[in-house]
Amino acid sequence: MSLTFYNTMTRKKEEFLPLREGEVRMYTCGPTVYDYAHTGNFRSYIFEDLLRRYLKYRGYRVLQVMNITDVDDKTIRDSRKAGISLSQHTEKFTRAFFDDIDILGIERAEHYPRATEHVKEMIDIISGLLEKGYAYKGDDGSVYFRIDKFNNYGRLAHITPDLLQPGATVRTDEYDKESVADFALWKAWDEDDGEVFWESPFGKGRPGWHIECSAMSMKYLGETFDIHTGGVDNIFPHHENEIAQSEAYTGKQFVRYWLHAAHLIVEGQKMSKSLGNFYTLRDLLDKGYSGRQIRYLLMSVHYRQQLNFTFEGLEAAKNGLQRIDDFLARLEDVDFRGEDAAVEEVVGETREAFLSEMDSDLNISGALGKVFDLIHWANQQLDEGAIGVAGASQLRSFLQELDAVLGILPEKVEIDPEVQRLADEREKARKQKNYALADEIREKVRQMGYTLEDTPKGVRIKKVT
Repeated sequence: MSLTFYNTMTRKKEEFLPLREGEVRMYTCGPTVYDYAHTGNFRSYIFEDLLRRYLKYRGYRVLQVMNITDVDDKTIRDSRKAGISLSQHTEKFTRAFFDDIDILGIERAEHYPRATEHVKEMIDIISGLLEKGYAYKGDDGSVYFRIDKFNNYGRLAHITPDLLQPGATVRTDEYDKESVADFALWKAWDEDDGEVFWESPFGKGRPGWHIECSAMSMKYLGETFDIHTGGVDNIFPHHENEIAQSEAYTGKQFVRYWLHAAHLIVEGQKMSKSLGNFYTLRDLLDKGYSGRQIRYLLMSVHYRQQLNFTFEGLEAAKNGLQRIDDFLARLEDVDFRGEDAAVEEVVGETREAFLSEMDSDLNISGALGKVFDLIHWANQQLDEGAIGVAGASQLRSFLQELDAVLGILPEKVEIDPEVQRLADEREKARKQKNYALADEIREKVRQMGYTLEDTPKGVRIKKVT
C-alpha cells in the first residue's frame, strides 16, 4: 500500500515520496505567543501530531520543526499594553503552550526555534532578495517583497492575476485576498514598536511575520523539504508569501507537499470571544474535561473536514474512551487458557484495515471505526468465553501498538496509598456486612478522585478523570 496525502498546491491526492529515503523533513506552523492557544489552534497541532506519529509508525525518521513566533504585531501590541518587556510577555505564553501540548499528549518536535533568536538568518535572506531585485526599500523605510517579479505568485491559494495590485504595499502581518500587494519583509522602527528593534543594513527595525518561517524552516530542514502544514487560514497570505520569498531567494522548490487543516467552529458558530464560545485548554479543563478527552474529539474528525466543537461531542469522546477503558479492564480479568487462533487472524485484518484508512490521507475516522469494530467483536468473544490469556495479551499489545499513532490509551496511574488503605478497609466492612460503613468509605474515596468497582476478582480502583 502507498501512503497518499492531499496536496493543497495541486488540489489532489498524491503518493508521498520523501526527498530522502526513510526520512521526512516537516515544518509545522507553531503558536504566536501573545495569548493562550485556543481549541482551533489545538485542532491543527493535534492533526500535525497524528501526522508525525503515523509517519513514525510507517517506519520513517521524522525531523520536525515547529516555530515559536515571539515577535510580530500582536506580541508587541499586547506586551506594551501589559507594560512589560516583549520577552517577559512571550515567555509566559510559551511556557503555557508547552504545558498544554503535554496535557494533550502531543509529541515534542525536534526543534522549536524562536523568531527573536533567528533575526540574523532573516536579515541574510532579505539582503539576498534585495540583491536579486525581488525586494525594495519603501518610502517608509521598510523593505517589501515585489510580487509582480515572482511569476508563480498565487499558485498555492489559486489567486488569479487580476487580484494582484502591483505598487501597493501591505505593512501588517495578516490581510485578506482583497489586499494582494507587496508585503513587508522588514518593518522600519516606529513609536508603536517601543524598545523592540534590531539593527540591520536596511536600518533599525524588525522582521515581518512571513520571513520568520522561511528563515527558520530552511535553517533546520534545508532549502527544499518534504511537508509543510498549518491551518487553512495560513494558506493566504502567510504560506503564499513563504513560497514567494523562499523560492525567489534560493531558486529551488520550497516545499513538496502542503497539508492544511480545516477550520474549527464551536456549537455551529465561528469561534469568537464576543459570542462567549472561545475556549482555551484551561477553560475546558476547568469544566472537568481531561486532555485525553479533548485530544480524542479534536483528532477524531478528518483534518480536511470542518470540525464542529460541541460539549455534546466532548461527552461522546468521553464515552468512546470509557468503552476502550472498559475493554482493557475486561482483558485484564481474563485468567484461563483457551483457543485464541481467531484473535491473531482478526488482529491481522484490523491492522491492514487501519493502515489502509490512514494511508489514504490520514482517514482517522475510518481508522478509529476499525478499532471499535475489533473491540465489538472481542467483547462478544469474551462474553462467550472464547478468549483466553494469550488472546487477551495479544489484543492489549495490539491496542498499545496502535496507540503509538493515536495517543489515547490511559496512562498507568499510581494509586494513592491512602486510597488503597481505604479500599482494603471497605472490603473488610463488606465481608462483615457493615454496608453503611462500606458506602461511607466509597463516598470518601470518590471525593478523593477515585472510584471503587466491585468485580468477581475483587475491587478495582479507578482514577476519575
